[in-house]
Amino acid sequence: MHKPVVLVIAHGSRDPRHAATVHALVRRVRSLRPGLRVETGFLDFNVPSVQGVLESLAAEGVRDVVALPLLLTRAFHAKADIPAVLRDTPPQLRIRQAEVLGPSPLLLSALERRLYEAGLTPADKASTGVVLASAGSTDPEAIAVIAAIAREWRHTGWCAVRPAFASASLPRTEDAVRELRELGCEKVAVAPYVLAPGFLPDRIARGAAGADVLGEVLGAAHEVAEVLLERADAATARGRLSRTA
Repeated sequence: MHKPVVLVIAHGSRDPRHAATVHALVRRVRSLRPGLRVETGFLDFNVPSVQGVLESLAAEGVRDVVALPLLLTRAFHAKADIPAVLRDTPPQLRIRQAEVLGPSPLLLSALERRLYEAGLTPADKASTGVVLASAGSTDPEAIAVIAAIAREWRHTGWCAVRPAFASASLPRTEDAVRELRELGCEKVAVAPYVLAPGFLPDRIARGAAGADVLGEVLGAAHEVAEVLLERADAATARGRLSRTA
């Protein structure tokens, strides 16, 4: 039996850093699993489009595809946009939609490593408050997940961890930084819980002006690539088709 092709589905952005980061991440995934075919499609702004990739795969004779949303939370794109695109695809394709990437202990490890790369040390942990800064969403489920991740991360030894959002929800990054200062944390660090640079990550960075440390986006971190493979493997094993009969 042929292995399914994994199609990583990214949101897309007018910011060229977004697509460059997505492609770098996909290259890392391929390097971790050389025998796996991994393609990339974008919902908007960038090419190739998801529809275009799926049509090309069907023309090649591919039959099984795992559609892997490059998303950290299960919000509108995962619940509505991506299933809608996948329903409107060549009928000969059998498509399984994988789960979104978060939450995952591997992503917490990547966030922490980014903060250490930005200048913190493990010795700073107990005296440092962290802002877990995400893009934001109008979806209550997604907001609740970010809050739960912040609580979980706090239990690993940080002085405090507060969620913040670049859009749609409150508090903003700068408000969370201020709250941690008032709480008495000796240092404040901002950890962007985002996958690639762009408009909202830039807003997070501006909001981090009052912090001591600003981590980089998750990007092509090896932990993110490992989560992608975990999600693809789980979808392949599950065998549930996203297309309705």
